[in-house]
Amino acid sequence: MNVPAARVVFSGDDRSEAAAAVMEILAGGSLTLGPWTERFEAAFATAHAVPHAVGVCSGTAALEIALRIVGVADRDVVVPANTFYATAAAVLHAGGRPVFADVEATTFALSAVGVEAVLTPTTAAVVLVHVGGLITPEVDALRRLCDSRGIALIEDAAHAHGCTYQGRFAGSFGLAGAFSFYPTKLTTSGEGGMLVTDSLELRDEARVYRDQGKGSFTTNHHVRQGYSWRLSEVNAAIGEIHLRRLKEFIDIRREVASRFTAALAAMPGLEPLVEAPGCRSNFYKYMVLLPEGVDRALFKREVFERFDVRLPGEVYDLPLHRQPVLAEFADGPLPVAEDVCARHICLPIHSDMRSDEVDQVLSALSAVHADLIG
Repeated sequence: MNVPAARVVFSGDDRSEAAAAVMEILAGGSLTLGPWTERFEAAFATAHAVPHAVGVCSGTAALEIALRIVGVADRDVVVPANTFYATAAAVLHAGGRPVFADVEATTFALSAVGVEAVLTPTTAAVVLVHVGGLITPEVDALRRLCDSRGIALIEDAAHAHGCTYQGRFAGSFGLAGAFSFYPTKLTTSGEGGMLVTDSLELRDEARVYRDQGKGSFTTNHHVRQGYSWRLSEVNAAIGEIHLRRLKEFIDIRREVASRFTAALAAMPGLEPLVEAPGCRSNFYKYMVLLPEGVDRALFKREVFERFDVRLPGEVYDLPLHRQPVLAEFADGPLPVAEDVCARHICLPIHSDMRSDEVDQVLSALSAVHADLIG
């Protein structure tokens, strides 16, 4: 039996409803910024206990819009070194300069001390990334630091659908939060993103930016340097239907993660990233640190070739300050980010994962652990 690295889960009922919605949309002729977008926005805002949500074409677009509204042009924006390229790209496209900060090994996230060390007189924003669906307990300290310096805290919550810390949802800690609906995300719209905020002014500005900077949908009156960041009605319909499964998917993933954590306790040297007190993760990723010196590529190859278990991609294998396209912004080593990027793996975890698949993953880990780590 093959255990894939990832699996997109749509039930038969959801596929049927999505197909009917597409027929309705095509018959009605409103293909963008219509009633399905409004329904999706309202449902997502409710699911994350925030007042406002603005649907856009991608999580990257949501992040760039937030940064444009903040006003980062020709200013510095702090981002963690171990995030996806899109986080830094959004800064660059908004006219800012990414400043890479080191992270904490236990959360893969920024800390207040680490951020303070790289702040400059021109820092406009800090982007906190909830890697793998883990919200750092440093989040309140980061917000206090940003508030004290007049800096905007923006959340890259691409991994964090439905995640909470002390009962508060991802996306509600900063000025705005950006979510992604790329196909591998916990809930998907095929392609799409969502900006959430408690600011009515920011919501209204985001609506202008997403539609070529127009003052209103039906006019040719442009007031901002926006872009074509609209969410199609088809994507919105798929997203709204899939979002209804969020609680179910999180519950399944948390049960799988619980089994992984219990089993890994008997495999010395394999260190899972666990939830900090107060954090409730969706386990978009289940991350495990390998011991120093273990060949990650060999470990992954053994797990696949001997047990037919594919391990997903890392988060991430090459830190941003080592990416060739971002080399001009690198400013020395960031040892923790470099270390965790080099030696972690992610275990396959699906929103419909069966018990026998979990057994197979654990059997593979146990055997390869015994052979390579001992």
